[in-house]
Amino acid sequence: MGLSLKEYQTLIDLTPFPRPEPFRSQEEKTEACETLLKFLLRERGMIAAFSATYEKKRSLVRGYMNERLSLPIPQDLLDIQDRLFWTESIERGIVDVGQFPEIEYGISQWEGDITRLNADAVVNAANDRLLGCFLAGHHCIDNVIHSFAGMQLRRDCARIMAQQGHPEEAGEAKITRAYNLPSKYVLHTVGPMVGREPTRIQSGELRSCYISCLDLAAEMGLRSVAFCCVATGVFNFPRAAAAEIAVGAAVNWKMHHRDSKLKIIFNTFQKEDTEIYQNILRFI
Repeated sequence: MGLSLKEYQTLIDLTPFPRPEPFRSQEEKTEACETLLKFLLRERGMIAAFSATYEKKRSLVRGYMNERLSLPIPQDLLDIQDRLFWTESIERGIVDVGQFPEIEYGISQWEGDITRLNADAVVNAANDRLLGCFLAGHHCIDNVIHSFAGMQLRRDCARIMAQQGHPEEAGEAKITRAYNLPSKYVLHTVGPMVGREPTRIQSGELRSCYISCLDLAAEMGLRSVAFCCVATGVFNFPRAAAAEIAVGAAVNWKMHHRDSKLKIIFNTFQKEDTEIYQNILRFI
């Protein structure tokens, strides 16, 4: 059994992260990117004695961040990172979840990049270490969320996991600040890793991912939560079956919490997933 919110909320700051002043010019962004790159290279015993485009340097910053352990970070570096990453969040375009039409039970569906949503919380499909993806530039949702949120996200997760003392079990959930994402919080949940076909136990674990996230969102008094397609990537849960479990869990949770005003968004990124969810949501 993992730590409850009461057991780890004193380890990390769960007040909404204050938004920094965004950069106003490409020159400011370039200087910030180079400062971060120099710091990350020095940590690796390297010197930034090369010329490259901004895009290449920014890609290196992301990759070195992905590979970096949860080590101490000077506050002045975090301040620079936060201004750059929040500027990038604004440039990607922040999407207001309040505009999504309700289908039923406070449930909505939206196709796009989950890191653009201003939901109170977005859900991250994590691994059992709960520290994010360590593969440089990987395209999994775990990597993307950590990369855009900032280095503090891994630090917070590391503090929770050090206190817990064992890997996160499938079906449970933890909450941290979202830092430089438009959302206030990230809900981290670990789905089951499937072989050829999901077992009944694994289907129950996936259902628990959704219930645990909704319970935690309610405990925190959140008003909206956006789910990614948990466990359907490298964890190999069949997409259609996963969507049926996700929608069923959400509807069941709502029916047992009839006074809840929590808005639930099913976020899809691929057209295939969008069509699956739309077909299922027509019948709720």
